[in-house]
Formats: sequence, structure tokens, C-alpha cells
Amino acid sequence: MPTLQGTVTTAPAGLHGFDTNTVVSAATALDLRQQGFQFCIRYLSRSTPESKGDLSNGEAKAILAGGLALMPVQHVASAGWSPSKALGTKYGQAAAANAQEVGFPAGVNVWLDLEGIKSGARKDDVIAYCNAWFDEVASVGYSTGVYVGAKCVLSGDDLFWRLKTKHYWRSGSKVPDIPQRGYQLIQRITAKPDKVSGIEIDRDLTVTDSFGDSVVWLSPL
Repeated sequence: MPTLQGTVTTAPAGLHGFDTNTVVSAATALDLRQQGFQFCIRYLSRSTPESKGDLSNGEAKAILAGGLALMPVQHVASAGWSPSKALGTKYGQAAAANAQEVGFPAGVNVWLDLEGIKSGARKDDVIAYCNAWFDEVASVGYSTGVYVGAKCVLSGDDLFWRLKTKHYWRSGSKVPDIPQRGYQLIQRITAKPDKVSGIEIDRDLTVTDSFGDSVVWLSPL
């Protein structure tokens, strides 16, 4: 199994980066770095092996070679999906296996995308889904995190008190605050596509939360 070369480290506050559903080439990564972006978040599949267009070992090497730090997030199911503990275990196993296949070393944040849940879903089912996912990802040594998106069902208290994670990423949608702790990543979503260096992105900003914690990524050597 490949291992990416880099340093697992906590992110300083105030750094600008991006997430994208587009494959990032070495040239694009370098161009974005020269424009002031300092990190990239790319997608893992919900099944194994990684699907074409999702993050590969080769792409991850190119991103790091371009001078960008890197973290993975797993694709969420299409809007209107129904969470369950069993589904959290299934998707969590895929996220863990795909992160390892890409070559991420232990300690890096692997993100759960929580959004678009079916109307009427029970909070307990959402919480069971998330915690089962976190258990699988943590079992192979990764740090867990949750992207809090639209229609996540959970309140701020649910997110803080009932989930087995300490890393929170605020989407550009209207979502709850995280009481006590706060967020560690803040996303901006624009009405028109934000296209830079030929790819569409959403911009993200690192924040140190109220407990002094921040995201953990793989930075270039």
C-alpha cells in the first residue's frame, strides 16, 4: 500500500484553501499555490476501489508536489438519502480503505459530508450513522471530522454533545453554530461558479476553535 510523503500537522489559523470535485493536476496545484491558496480538499468514493475522477495516489502526489497541503472528504449520497448505523459502517469502511489506498498516513483528518438528508429522518439515526462512520475511520488511525451542510437534521447541541469527533467544517449553507467549541474550517459558496486555474472550487478558511484545536492535514515536505 502506498504512503504519501509529507508531514502530518495541525493547520495554522487564517490560511486560504479550497475543496473541489475536479481532478487537480500538478500544474494546476502549482498555479493555485502561486495565487495564495495553501491547501486542497479532494473527494473519496463511498465504495471501493476509488471511482474515476475521485482522489488517487497519483493526484495526491501532484497536489503535494505543487505545494498544497491535502485532506480528503467522502462524497455524500444524493439528496434525500436515509441514514442508519449500518450505512455509516459501510461508508466509513470505504472511506478508511480509500484513504489508505490513496496513501494518507495516520492522523490526517478524513471528513464526513453530512447534508441532504431525507426530510423526516430521525436524529438518532443520523447520530448512529455518523458515529459508526467515525468508528471505522478512527479504527485505522485517522482523525475524523464532519462537514456540516444543509439539511443535516442535527442541531448544534447534537453535533457537539453527541458526535464522536472534535473537528467541524462549516459549509457555505445556513447551518447551526457549534456550541462551546466552534468550527475549524469555514467554507464560502458563491451564487456563480468560482473558477480558478480552470477548475471550479469552493473556498475554505482555517480557524482555531475555542478549545485551541484545528484541522490536521498532510503538508508537503
